[in-house]
Amino acid sequence: MQSDTYGRLFEGDYWQHALEVGDRVRAVEPVHRTEVGGYLPVTVISRYSDARRALTDPRLSKDSGRIRSAMERHLRAAGLSTELSGMFQPHLLFQDAPAHGRLRRLLADGFTRSRIEQLRPRVLELTRTLIDAFPADEPFDLVDRFAFPLPLTVICELMGVPAQDHAALRDWTAALMGDVPELLLPSSRAMSAYFAELIRSKRKHPGDDLLSALARGSATDRLDDEELIGTAFLIVVAGHETSTNAIAKVVRWLLADPALWRHLAENPHKITQAIEEVWRFDSPIRMASHRITTTPVVYSGVEIPSGEIVLVSLMSANRDPEVFSDPTTLRIEREDARRHLSFGYGMHHCLGAPLGRMEAELALRQLIDRLPHARLAVDPELIPAQRSAIMAGIEELLVHPHRP
Repeated sequence: MQSDTYGRLFEGDYWQHALEVGDRVRAVEPVHRTEVGGYLPVTVISRYSDARRALTDPRLSKDSGRIRSAMERHLRAAGLSTELSGMFQPHLLFQDAPAHGRLRRLLADGFTRSRIEQLRPRVLELTRTLIDAFPADEPFDLVDRFAFPLPLTVICELMGVPAQDHAALRDWTAALMGDVPELLLPSSRAMSAYFAELIRSKRKHPGDDLLSALARGSATDRLDDEELIGTAFLIVVAGHETSTNAIAKVVRWLLADPALWRHLAENPHKITQAIEEVWRFDSPIRMASHRITTTPVVYSGVEIPSGEIVLVSLMSANRDPEVFSDPTTLRIEREDARRHLSFGYGMHHCLGAPLGRMEAELALRQLIDRLPHARLAVDPELIPAQRSAIMAGIEELLVHPHRP
């Protein structure tokens, strides 16, 4: 591979070699200016210490209005449509304090640890049902047959999305994460219209689900329609896309070493720690979502001007040798693996992290128990990576069950 493509974020062969490219960029240019999508200049922060500071720096605003304005300006300058995905609507992810605190409080009841534990039997049931449907002795795509439908079904049921609509949401969210405008914008419009209608229905006929509760609001506060649609986008898209990536990444790396897979089958008490180490080693989220500087800021001696879009590379920060010893080696016994930033840090730390951890733990325990002799059915170098600036998933993961 030529060095001029190997060292560029979001270009050339980057997608298939994101870990190596990220390691190299962090080492030589930890505050790195590049471009996303052919139109959006961004500054990427990649050292762990810088990342933790940036994720809590109030000068790096998450305000949706500021971010939308900057992105529209760059789209216009490139001669492109200024229409943006519904993911940039006002919601928890794109708000600064105090608005962020208000939205988080309204959502918090749906993601308490006790509420998540109540979902455990249903997650286990879904996990077993999906595994039961695997072919007996031929390769199958674990993403399509397991890693995608499991968290999608869980989050849709939590939100009160009818079962017959799950497939449409799956197609729309896949397009939203793909960064292809020709697919992204029509899917965004369709999804916005869908949630607007679903919210109207929930207000007329509320159920025992999170979207009904959000539409109803509390005695003192409630989300307006724009906030509700944005929140529905965030919960459904982020709530299953990140878990899909998280499950697929864990299986990909643990199956790459059959001895390690068998070791976990014989030592199931190590499964939780193994999951955290994979997420440190190869984060399911590439970059923390967009921030914009409200004043010039300095990171690693580099000044980032006001009005600049900033991305924080969680993937690269998790592999910083200043923090993790031998970071490019996967070691499931690593005691500090949970220091990873894959769920973010600070007030924007992922609200759904307990749900994501529970889904991944149950998924891996069942897969290892039911398929102890499973193998990857494809050369790991050929596993297609997701081409998304934010998400770092796997498009397809062919696995052979090798059932006895």
